[in-house]
Amino acid sequence: MAVWMLMSCVLGLLVGQVCSSAEHHHRDAEQDPRTLYPWRNQGNGMMRVKRDWIIPPIRVSENSRSVPEDLVQIKSDKIFSGEVIYKLEGPGVDQEPKNLFEIDDKTGWIRSKRPLDRERHRSFTLKAFALSPSGERLENPTTIEIVVLDQNDNKPLFTQKQFFGSVPEFSVPGTLVMSVSATDADDPMTENAALGFSIVGQESIPPNAVNKTMFGINNQTGAIYTRDVGLDREVVKEFKLKLRVADMGGDGLTGDAVAIISVSDINNHAPQFHPASYSIKALENLYNVEIGRVSVTDRDEPGTGNWEAKYSISNDPYGNFAIQTDPVTNQGILMVVKPLDYEVKREHTLVLAVENVNPLSSKAPNSPLSSATVSVTVMNENEAPYFKENPIRIEVPENEKPGKLLKSNIASDPDHSELRFEISKDPEGWLSIDGDTGDIYLRRSFNMRSPHVQNNIYSATITVTDAGGVSASAAVNIVLEETNDFPPQLLPLSSSLCTGGSRATPGLLLTAVDEDRPPHGAPFHFLIVDSLSLNWTVTKVNDTHAVLSPTVELEVGEYAVVVWVEDSGSPSHGALTQVNVTLCPCDSYGDCRSESGAFLGSSVGISFIAFIIIVACAVLLLVLLFLAVALNACGRRHHMKRGSGLLVGESEDDIRDNVLNYDEQGGGEEDENAFNIDLLWNPRDAPPPPWSFYPGSGVPRGKQPLRKDAPHNLPSPIYPRRPPADPTDIEDYINDGLEVADQDPNVPPYDTALIYDYEGEGSVAGSLSSIASGSSDEDQDYDYLNDWGPRFQKLANMYDPR
Repeated sequence: MAVWMLMSCVLGLLVGQVCSSAEHHHRDAEQDPRTLYPWRNQGNGMMRVKRDWIIPPIRVSENSRSVPEDLVQIKSDKIFSGEVIYKLEGPGVDQEPKNLFEIDDKTGWIRSKRPLDRERHRSFTLKAFALSPSGERLENPTTIEIVVLDQNDNKPLFTQKQFFGSVPEFSVPGTLVMSVSATDADDPMTENAALGFSIVGQESIPPNAVNKTMFGINNQTGAIYTRDVGLDREVVKEFKLKLRVADMGGDGLTGDAVAIISVSDINNHAPQFHPASYSIKALENLYNVEIGRVSVTDRDEPGTGNWEAKYSISNDPYGNFAIQTDPVTNQGILMVVKPLDYEVKREHTLVLAVENVNPLSSKAPNSPLSSATVSVTVMNENEAPYFKENPIRIEVPENEKPGKLLKSNIASDPDHSELRFEISKDPEGWLSIDGDTGDIYLRRSFNMRSPHVQNNIYSATITVTDAGGVSASAAVNIVLEETNDFPPQLLPLSSSLCTGGSRATPGLLLTAVDEDRPPHGAPFHFLIVDSLSLNWTVTKVNDTHAVLSPTVELEVGEYAVVVWVEDSGSPSHGALTQVNVTLCPCDSYGDCRSESGAFLGSSVGISFIAFIIIVACAVLLLVLLFLAVALNACGRRHHMKRGSGLLVGESEDDIRDNVLNYDEQGGGEEDENAFNIDLLWNPRDAPPPPWSFYPGSGVPRGKQPLRKDAPHNLPSPIYPRRPPADPTDIEDYINDGLEVADQDPNVPPYDTALIYDYEGEGSVAGSLSSIASGSSDEDQDYDYLNDWGPRFQKLANMYDPR
């Protein structure tokens, strides 16, 4: 009924507005000539301005079941011009969400097609158009707003299924615990979204631990608070509350959730020892070891600072003990941090105190700290004997006599047990020890030159064992003090000293040595003390050297000089040393000369050195002459030996250097003075001598050389045997032979032919060799020599006497 009343009001407003608009339009048309004569307005750009429709918002309830439902009708005042077509655009029509609204294009009625949902679309803004049949707009677009009215169709929901919170135990009433929240999809401006909170159930863990209502909730805000006293974590650990929220101020649709509230611990219980006295045994000489545990009880929550215990120890003046907390069991772990001594104190009484890591709450009972008494009994054990000094240091002179007591009272035993001593290391065997008392004696004399003495220290090892078999060892370092045991010695004991001449030696250099080490050695003191050696003097050069020289000119001969040398020890040691000195004349180099040298060095004859040089030169000359003859002989033999294997050009005595005289014509073949052409044969091409073949066969004795570029043991090609009759064909003859030789697999390939009887291509002269001659005894025609030029006319006259 309300809908029809609303629609009637809207239609009334529309009719009134249309009538008013028509009246104004008619009045303006009568007065405005542009209305009476519309053709006068064409082309001047002026248009009639008309009032727009004003339609109030249309309210439509969501979830309406009476669909389709007419909402509003629009009309155009252009009825006189013909038919009007109405169109509708916007969300819900041709835009998403589509097909929610439509318009009757003839009547202009706007209606809804489906039920609306306010939670999805709260309002719609549409555009309505009035068009002519040709599509021309008759009116300006009209805005139509459709508002969806809310209905209580959504129940409220908590933001979480479970809410968690905590509250300290013994909290006063009104203590805020937590807050919960909920939402409702309905319109928050209406009662449909007005929420009310409530607690509809309470459970305790453990069950039925608390029966009274301990918590309340603010109906509007959802804040949960404590309502009563008596929250004790030792009694109840947790609460489970059932929550409810309803719209319409708490009377509408509802939603449920759960709130879990844990009771948190406060330190309202002090730890207590249980039991309060302990008896513990501890072994002496051990430390950093656990000797026992103490226990406490605490009703606060385990694993927290309210429960964790902190222990302390009193009545421990020497700090032998310490205690720490086991984080898992909360027990106190008692430890020995400094070794206990049974012989010093056999029992210790400790007083322990305990408290929590966190301080006690003000709500805890006011009581003193719990304490416990611990009696620690020290257990005796066989302790190892020990040396009063380790290493044991003994300083003794190196010349100490055997049997000397070096050290006593060196070890002790904590248990006062009988001890046995022995030497476990003594590389030189210099020491001995009393097995009962441990007194160390010198068994043999020391030797500073021993390889086991390093930096004047000799090392040994002593072992002590008690009655229980427990032993200990110590090093013995014997520091040997240097003593003056040896007198110095003088070197050399004999030498020669040249005298006379400019090269005379000023004196003999003496060196003093001492087996003792500093400070019992250098510097040394030198002195002449023998009355028979008064003609000599000794002059100190440095701490270890002195020069012995005569004070007067002495004759050549041998002298025995006695020298006293003394070290710097305390007390000092000295010794007399006889030095045999031979005086001799000096040569030009400052050395002593022998008697023959002295004779040769005199003015008679030549110098001995010159004589030696002359003899050496003569011997060297003879040796060089002998070597030259030997090398010449060896060279010839070498040449004869290698003659069959060398080219003419490879010998050092190459005979071709003396072969050709270009200014000598020679006497022809009958000239005996001419050079023998046989010497120009290549030794490798020369025919083998008859003795090189086996008798009765043409097989050579030696093995022919093989070619490396072709298989061997193949038949040789046929060489040209006879030279051509015409000398001009000698080139072809030689080339044929060369080609056959290149193809012969059984001989080395000589790629270069040594030609001695061919003058080369292009010469008009024939060969002078007898190869082309039929017979040297026959008469020859030498007229052709006249055609060769004036140089050969003389040759023609020599062979042709006509």
